[in-house]
Parts: sequence; structure tokens; C-alpha cells
Amino acid sequence: MEALRASSFSLFQFTTIPARLPRPRFEKPMLNFPINHRPNSHISSTSHHKEPESRLFTAASPAVSTVIQDSQQGEKFDWYAQWYPIVPVCDLDKRVPHSKRVMGLDVVVWWDRNESGWKVLDDRCPHRLAPLSEGRIDQWGRLQCVYHGWCFNGSGDCKFIPQAPPEGPPVHTLKNACVAVYPSTVQNDIVWFWPNSDPQHKDILAKQKPPYMPELDDPSYTKSMGNREIPYGYEVLIENLMDPAHVPYAHYGIMQVPSPKDR
Repeated sequence: MEALRASSFSLFQFTTIPARLPRPRFEKPMLNFPINHRPNSHISSTSHHKEPESRLFTAASPAVSTVIQDSQQGEKFDWYAQWYPIVPVCDLDKRVPHSKRVMGLDVVVWWDRNESGWKVLDDRCPHRLAPLSEGRIDQWGRLQCVYHGWCFNGSGDCKFIPQAPPEGPPVHTLKNACVAVYPSTVQNDIVWFWPNSDPQHKDILAKQKPPYMPELDDPSYTKSMGNREIPYGYEVLIENLMDPAHVPYAHYGIMQVPSPKDR
């Protein structure tokens, strides 16, 4: 889980939760180029199944529910149609790509110096599905795959394939050679992304912005940012935070808390 924390006179905490345990790192290729379609988000955010009496759960995969509807309220909440914080900017290094998992999606966050912005792409090369987060930023500011050196720009377009002959067809311009890119922005010194790479969401920032906390940009406030990897789900974290009785014992000698008076 990615936990982003910012504190001032009050405490602000953002949490991004992995839907499953971290995947093993790249071991071997799983698919040869070409691929028959341009990769999009792992999740489709809409469905038109018949609604049951109480609530409707729909998803592209039976393991993930993306839309929740309460028939009594008549309201829908789509988990994959929201902005999510990924990581504070202070924890990012512009020289290397970063692997993150948010809402069950494996993404790579990297600094595109050609467009002067943080980009969020699907963390897999369309050639052999190697994690792009294990690659590098080349001398021209492109994201380069660690396996065969394919290079991508901030829009997910393949700009160079080392193995393709210069005099041959420009195979790097094919849609099959592109990487899915997610809408992203920086707000409150935090990188946010929209977890749907369908082209129809390309300009989502003009229609809907991430939640804004003015205190985080107010110089009269004191804040601190940090990023932590916690190997459990949000339900365990919330249960822990809502249980102050454990603090004097579980954090004995670590936190300054009053000593128990009863014996």
C-alpha cells in the first residue's frame, strides 16, 4: 500500500491500496510482438448488466468490482472513475522510473523532461511485457525498456526500436507498439492519476480535478510528506488507527504516551 502523509496543524493522510500482493519482478517474456490491440486499462469502468434488488457490482474481471450501485439511493460510485494519489513528488527521482501499484494497476511513474512533467504509464512493454519500471531514462529523455531497449515518450508512443533496420518500415509507429498512458497531474505536491487509459479520458483533468486541500499549499502551514510501503490492506490500517488502546503497549518505549495508572 502506498501511504502518503502530509501534516500541518491537523493531519492529512492519503492512502492508495494495492488490490493484491506485489507481483514478482520480471523473470521471462510472456508474449511476442505484435499484439492485436493497443493495451488499455486493465479495468473497464462501465457495464450494462441487469440490476439486482439491492446492489450491483460490475467489472471486467470477476475478481474486481468497479461499480457499486445502491438501488434505494439510485446512486453509482465507480472506483475507476476517480483521481488517486500515487506518491508525493519529494519521494521521486527524476533520473529513474518508479514502480507503483494503485487500485490493482501496475504503473510506472517517470519524469518526461521533454514535456517537463510526471507521466504515468502502464508498467509493461508491449513487446514482451517486461516492466518498464525496471528500465531507464535514456539520453534523449525517453523511457527505455530494460529488455530490448524499446523507447517511449510521455504519450506512450514508441519512438525507437533498436532491432528494427533503419531502412525498413517504421514499425515503431504502429499502435501495437504503444504503451497505455493514464491521465496524470501534480496537485498539492502529489502525483495523481486517473486509473483508466481509454482515450476518452485523455482530457479528464479539464472536466474533473483531484480533491484539493488549500492548507497543503498555504505557506503559513507546516507540512511534511512521506511515502511508506505497508504490506497489508486498508481495513487492517483503519482498524489499527481506530484503536487507541493499543498505543501504550504496542508502541511501548517508542511513542510518548501517558503510563497506565491502573494496576
